[in-house]
Amino acid sequence: MKRVTYQSKPSWSELLSILRRAYNTALMSSKRARFDASLLASARAARSAYFKAIKKAKREHWFSFLSPATPQTVRRANKFAVGCPPPRFLELPGATTPPELNKALLDHFVHGKPASFFDTILLSFNDCPNLAADQISRALARSSRLSALGADMSPNSVWKRIHRAAPHLIHDLHARLVAHGSHPLTLKRADGILPNKPGKPSYDSLSSFSVIVLLQSFSKILERIMNSRLSCVARVSGLLNPHQCGSLAGLSASDATSTLTHEVRTLQMAGKKVSTLFLDMKEVFDNVNPATLCAMLKAKGVYQYLVSSTKSCLSGRMCRLLYQGSPRVFAPISVGTSQGSPVSPLLFVIYVSHLHCKIPGRLTLSYIDDFGLSASSASYRRHIEILQKQYAKLKARGPLWESGSQSPRQNWSTGE
Repeated sequence: MKRVTYQSKPSWSELLSILRRAYNTALMSSKRARFDASLLASARAARSAYFKAIKKAKREHWFSFLSPATPQTVRRANKFAVGCPPPRFLELPGATTPPELNKALLDHFVHGKPASFFDTILLSFNDCPNLAADQISRALARSSRLSALGADMSPNSVWKRIHRAAPHLIHDLHARLVAHGSHPLTLKRADGILPNKPGKPSYDSLSSFSVIVLLQSFSKILERIMNSRLSCVARVSGLLNPHQCGSLAGLSASDATSTLTHEVRTLQMAGKKVSTLFLDMKEVFDNVNPATLCAMLKAKGVYQYLVSSTKSCLSGRMCRLLYQGSPRVFAPISVGTSQGSPVSPLLFVIYVSHLHCKIPGRLTLSYIDDFGLSASSASYRRHIEILQKQYAKLKARGPLWESGSQSPRQNWSTGE
């Protein structure tokens, strides 16, 4: 049941409650009297007064809302006035039936094929620390009650209430999953919705839509625990580059800009000229190879249970696209990280850490999938040659893929 608060109808007042009771009383009296003419007239008058009062209250509230004009209230007012755009039915030139349309969407948005490995035998790892009770509480505290529902249709508020009523229940379930490094197949089913991108001239192509993946709420609790443990190990084992920012605790976009500004001003004070090339990797989250990522974790000596958890989390995933006329069929995904997953950004940052090259006199900064290459010399013409060579090296050192796996789409957009 939805909780009715003062924010549900901010224009409501006690006068409207009185008029509503008067209208309901007059209406019921006229019905009991078999629609007597006088009682029916009074009911109509009460109804007219009631709805006129509602319009007046809404108009007065709207004016009072716009009177203290601020950037926040203006944007909210524009959103209220314009409203949500109408849903658009997908129509593609080469797809005439729902199965053909669904196949075209899956081929475009969902990359991969059925996974070649599954966790058929659960192993208990001795290097796994015990799961503390407060870790579940911290993971649930970071879960929003307003998050969209996934395939399980269970909101985060349900698990919070269960944890308050029986704290040992969720803890015991996750303790066993963490100890065995397993992510059950039942938690790997996700829903994908297709909102249309605003401002497109036409909506008859796949590029006019995007996909938003909704994961199960219970699965996010396990992934938050995995993210907190893996982030601590990644810093100690050298899986992260010191010049990487974003998706890491204590390192945000402001740290990347501050570092870049400091380095540029330091070189300029030394009498050098500095140029920076900004790069953006496109569609790289969808092309992360789980096998290569697990091999990188093993090479750095990461705990075996974390490697097994990563492998289990990224393998055997399923997703179905939801839209008007969708057949609602789950499709397998074996490549890429889960969108919206708490551990997905950290896994991606680890996956691209090898792109940072240690070059004397050069600086490579990154914020998740945005890279910045800086070069300094005595002339700008020399900068162009240096940045071109560094860009070629960075592109050659792109995502590591095993032979026989799906080749990644290395799309780079540049900006000076």
